Amino acid sequence: MDDHQSKVQRLYDACDAVFSSGSKAGLPTLTQIRWLQDLLDGMEAADVGIDAGGGGGGGERSSSSEDDDERSPLGRRFLSAGEFTRITYVHIYESDDFSIGVFCFPAGATLPLHDHPQMVVLSKLLYGSMRVKSYDWANAAPCSGPRKSGLARVVAVDEVREAPCKASVLFPRSGGNVHSLTAVTPCALLDVLAPPYAEDLGRPSTYFSDIPIPSLPGFAVLEEADLPDGFRVAGAPYVGPELTLDTDSMYNYR
Repeated sequence: MDDHQSKVQRLYDACDAVFSSGSKAGLPTLTQIRWLQDLLDGMEAADVGIDAGGGGGGGERSSSSEDDDERSPLGRRFLSAGEFTRITYVHIYESDDFSIGVFCFPAGATLPLHDHPQMVVLSKLLYGSMRVKSYDWANAAPCSGPRKSGLARVVAVDEVREAPCKASVLFPRSGGNVHSLTAVTPCALLDVLAPPYAEDLGRPSTYFSDIPIPSLPGFAVLEEADLPDGFRVAGAPYVGPELTLDTDSMYNYR
């Protein structure tokens, strides 16, 4: 391992080794998942170009404007956590096989109940705290396409996660594949999606409403729902360490 590599480069290389089309078909092994979780556990906001202090020196506003060119003592610009006034996605990398990015939340913001069809998702809370509600479908999805409604099992209700905490993982049918996220404080979530959303490949992003079943504790009916009026995820530029793509990975991992 190159000690001079950035942490985000190491994460990219590992994801490329585990999820790329040339990798072994099927879900990653538990050993591979733990390897990726260990890499995520070692990451902090600064490793992806975000100043978690918010509003401090060297921060850059979360808009795409580059007028403010203040820099950190290391010569790198940082996005300032204190400038995120709505849910903002910082796109780091995406291919057909996996994506890496950061969702940044102001306090009180909610990402509504949504699914991750056919995906493995690894997440690391970089700073702050968030409340999670999550479900798994109670039975196997039909072969005709992505699930739009049905009976779901409760995985977590108002589970509060506070940084620093371990990276989490969910699988296509387990772990809380359908979830909503609400920021208790300003927070940021580093996400790896494998593979990413792709509507033309049968992986659309679907949002849901949940209806509890009083006679069946621990279960609810999920139904496809429209996004709330005015809901929008903003975008911000990635200003963290540059990635070197498509290199011969130093991880000959099997």
